[in-house]
Amino acid sequence: MQMQANTYLKELNKCDLCEHRCGVNRLEEETGVCRITQPMVASATLHPAPPESYTVFMAGCNFKCLHCQNWTISQYPDNRYQQRGFIDPEALAEECVTHLNSFYGRRMRADRIFFSGGEPTIHLPYIEKVVEAARKLKPDTRVNFDTNGYMTQESLKRVLALTTSITYDLKAYRDEVHQALTGASSRPVLRNAAYIGTHAKDKLWEYRIVVIPQINESEVQPLTEFIAEMDPDLPVCFLAFRPNFTLENHPGASRRLMERCVEIAESAGLRRAYWSGHTGISGKVAVMTAKTERYYTSDAARLAASYALYAGCCEGKARNCSTCAANQGCRLKTYIPKRIT
Repeated sequence: MQMQANTYLKELNKCDLCEHRCGVNRLEEETGVCRITQPMVASATLHPAPPESYTVFMAGCNFKCLHCQNWTISQYPDNRYQQRGFIDPEALAEECVTHLNSFYGRRMRADRIFFSGGEPTIHLPYIEKVVEAARKLKPDTRVNFDTNGYMTQESLKRVLALTTSITYDLKAYRDEVHQALTGASSRPVLRNAAYIGTHAKDKLWEYRIVVIPQINESEVQPLTEFIAEMDPDLPVCFLAFRPNFTLENHPGASRRLMERCVEIAESAGLRRAYWSGHTGISGKVAVMTAKTERYYTSDAARLAASYALYAGCCEGKARNCSTCAANQGCRLKTYIPKRIT
């Protein structure tokens, strides 16, 4: 098969790129939590959102976030949405450089390749090869890496070595809220965020926090205090939640909530906090199920876990995709929302 012939992918024979550390042989079609074997490009396009770029969306993710706005990409292959597929890294590099140098790329002031997803960490050897090829064509090629931060320390060093900038998502500070929302622990995410904010702040474009009413809004204070303790000048963008994926009927964030997030950040000492996004989308908060009381202490985590349960996840147990016996047949990954916002 083609993957076996590509020596740059040889480490996928025992994949430990992210903190799930599944150790599966992806070259032989074994799958871990992300369920991805070969590197898979979902789509690629010039994108005006800062930083302006040619954005390459990689399929698959090591999280199962209840609110994912890119769920058609992140939950591949289980939702069966078609992706572009495997693209030779040299061919993708040429595509990226060509579009950045095009009339529309220059007009947009797109100045870098932006790897997003899904989660690009699970494709790290492939991305390194694309970047290497792009810089052979154009030595000053800039690269942004958009990540959920759930990578090993070894992978983080590799990401920092290849990137010009990093956009870094933070979902929650408290572990139980993070697990209920994503299926994974917050500890590696916070560890890596702290490393970047302390030792590689020149690489940080911004930390990004999607604010979900009643689920992670109480996480804003500990997250901003955590960031401010590193450096009050680190940039933070709060993104207004809009109903998506398994939270398709949950209410969107209000303008007042987003303004309050900035106030909390400033009270924590941050000097570069702002918010963005569409606010005020209607919805209805789900009823919390009693099945979650045994596994979660906070109402925020219990509410998130209730949504997960309604979507077919874990039968009410605490979410932990690494150890879940159903992680190769996860019903949540096949969820198709009826509402798109």
